[in-house]
Amino acid sequence: MERQLISHLAHTDHPIAAPISEASLDRLLRRAKLAPGARVLDLGCGEAFWSVRLLELYGEATADGVDLSDAGFADARRHAERAGVADRLSLHHGSATEFAPAQPYDLVLCVGATHAFGGLTATLKAVRGLLRPGGLAVVGEGFWERPPGERLETEIGEYPDLPGTVAQAEAAGLRTVYAHVSELAEWDDYEWSWTGSLIDWATRNPGADGEAAMAAALEHREMWLEGYRGLLGFVTLLLRVV
Repeated sequence: MERQLISHLAHTDHPIAAPISEASLDRLLRRAKLAPGARVLDLGCGEAFWSVRLLELYGEATADGVDLSDAGFADARRHAERAGVADRLSLHHGSATEFAPAQPYDLVLCVGATHAFGGLTATLKAVRGLLRPGGLAVVGEGFWERPPGERLETEIGEYPDLPGTVAQAEAAGLRTVYAHVSELAEWDDYEWSWTGSLIDWATRNPGADGEAAMAAALEHREMWLEGYRGLLGFVTLLLRVV
């Protein structure tokens, strides 16, 4: 089973697709204070939950969502239609690293997708090139709450701590104007949803795909419960171009 399909299934019951509650998401997006007619770009949009919520909050904004997999696009369109914003959302199937818009954006989102660019610094460099002068970026990235040990760092990733993450972002020529640090309860809700949705799908779909989904869910759950729970943090930064 493709990695993109596994991710899509795992986020069925948590379409925010990050360890963030809906209340925290709204608070973060409202702090952007977008002007009427703002143009938004969502890199690695998945089901475009973030874009749809932004369009609900900012009635005259428009958004482009880009993702290498279109597995979540049907759900994105249904969600946008239910929210009454489908006419202001455009979805593009392709690589976020190769997306070349004709005009810059007022806000660029890249949450949990910095791996597509090769890390936080490269992501922010790319995002800056897509923003108008003085534009905003919302970037979600992991960080280590405390040193994880060699095994976890090898298997999960080499992240700095929270101060190091903020410094890395600001070294790219942006300034942090707000941020949300995910709480343990948000992490737990996200991880139980991720693994539980996948396990539920696997039990209802016996066969090779079901077995692959179950194996992915159990491997992920073990890594979370016995590895990075309480160690790996997640921060969503609201950044303005200097």
